Amino acid sequence: MPALSDKVAIITGASSGIGAAAARLFACEGAAVVVTARREAELLALVAAIEAEGGRAVAVPGDIRDEALAERLANTAVERFGGLDIALNNAGAIGANEPTPEIALDRWRDTLDINLTAAFLGAKHQIPAMLARGGGSLIFTSTFVGHAIGMPGMAAYGAAKAGLIGLSRVIAAEFGAQGLRSNCLLPGGTDTEAGREFAHTPEIIAFVEGMHALKRMATPDEIARAALFLASDASSFMTGTAMLVDGGVSISKT
Repeated sequence: MPALSDKVAIITGASSGIGAAAARLFACEGAAVVVTARREAELLALVAAIEAEGGRAVAVPGDIRDEALAERLANTAVERFGGLDIALNNAGAIGANEPTPEIALDRWRDTLDINLTAAFLGAKHQIPAMLARGGGSLIFTSTFVGHAIGMPGMAAYGAAKAGLIGLSRVIAAEFGAQGLRSNCLLPGGTDTEAGREFAHTPEIIAFVEGMHALKRMATPDEIARAALFLASDASSFMTGTAMLVDGGVSISKT
C-alpha cells in the first residue's frame, strides 16, 4: 500500500527543488497535494506532471508571506480534497547574505518573514484543519546552518531557520495529545536553484561538497524521501525532532 494513501498534503515552495520533488513523491505515494509558490507557470507544469502520472494535485500560487494565502491553502485542501493530513512548510530563501554588522534591517526582516514568519502563518491555518481530521504531520524545512554549524554571512538565514525548530517543538508540545506531530527536516547542501545562488562557481561547489562526510551534495529527491518518512506513519512516534539529513556536514572535519 502507498505510504500516503488517501492523505492530503500542502507543500510550499513547490515550484522547484525539494518542494517540487516532494510534491511528486507524495502524490506517487497516494496523497492529494496542494502546491504553492510564486511562480505560477512552474506550479501548473508540476500539477500537469503529477496528473499525467495518475496523481491528484492543485496549484494555488501566491506569496507565502501573505496570511490570506495560508488560509486559502488550508481551505483548498478541505474543499477540494476533504481535509488536511500533512503540511510541508518548505518555502524559504537565503536572503540577506553579508556580514552581520552590514545587514540592513529591512533585509533582516524580509529574510525572517520568508523563512520563519511565513511558516508560522502556514501552521496557524494548517493546525485547525489537521485537528479536524484527528491530527496529522506538520513538517518544517530548516537547515544545518544555525543549528550544527555557523556559516559566515548567514546570520539572518541561520536565525530564521533555527527559529523554525523552536516553533516546531512548541507546536509538538501543544498538540501532541490531539494526534498532531510536528518535526523539522534539516537538509545538508542540496543541488537546488536556491542552493546554486550560494554555490554559484565551481570553486564554491567543490568547497560545499567537501564540507560533507559524503563529499557531495544531496539531490532534491533524497531530501524528499526524508520528508516522506516524516509525513508517513513510519515516523508515528516522532515529534518535536530536528532531523538532520545532511550528508554528515555536521560531523565532518575532513
